[in-house]
Amino acid sequence: MNLKNKTEDAWQILRIQGEFTKGFDTFSNLPACVSVFGSARTKSDNPHYLEAEKFGRLITEAGFGVITGGGPGIMEAANKGAVDAEGLSVGVGIELPFEASMNEYVKVGVENRYFFTRKVMFLKYSQAFVVFPGGLGTLDELFETLTLAQTGHAPDFPVILVGKKYWSGLVDWMQDTLWKNGAIKQSDFDLFRVVDTAEEAVEKITEYHNKYRQENETNF
Repeated sequence: MNLKNKTEDAWQILRIQGEFTKGFDTFSNLPACVSVFGSARTKSDNPHYLEAEKFGRLITEAGFGVITGGGPGIMEAANKGAVDAEGLSVGVGIELPFEASMNEYVKVGVENRYFFTRKVMFLKYSQAFVVFPGGLGTLDELFETLTLAQTGHAPDFPVILVGKKYWSGLVDWMQDTLWKNGAIKQSDFDLFRVVDTAEEAVEKITEYHNKYRQENETNF
């Protein structure tokens, strides 16, 4: 038995527990928020950056806070939009060797060592998920969110993909390959919507939550 590895594993469990505790304690009193995913490499003059910034502003004006990964690119844009609208701007950072830590527009945030604890924070404290163009990390966040929604392990909240041109190839592949081979159901396409603008994304979210509130008031 390797006692060194056993001891290191035990300490790792405590670090994971501490990371969850810090996140839950920091975010426990957050109001309704929307998570925004997207590439950290998007420059400030890119149309996707400008659209994410607009979304951050509009969704804040609609009464929601904004949660991002706290980094540059799309994340920075959404946080900036929220701050410009004097709204809540949240960051859930990750320790990476090739990226800076929190962007300057994050007002409430925690840093994470582990990706899975970071994802829990997104899912636990968000009432919608908006996905702008991005790479592997963005796809990871998107598909984990969809998987949890598909299997009933996440609340039934909107998932919005912004940028029809960017996402159409992925959606077509899912239709032509995954669905045609029986890997997913046609109803799985109802788990998300694809839009082109920040305005459309905000409209989808507010429509959903207005309907959600009305249904719960009726049931009550």
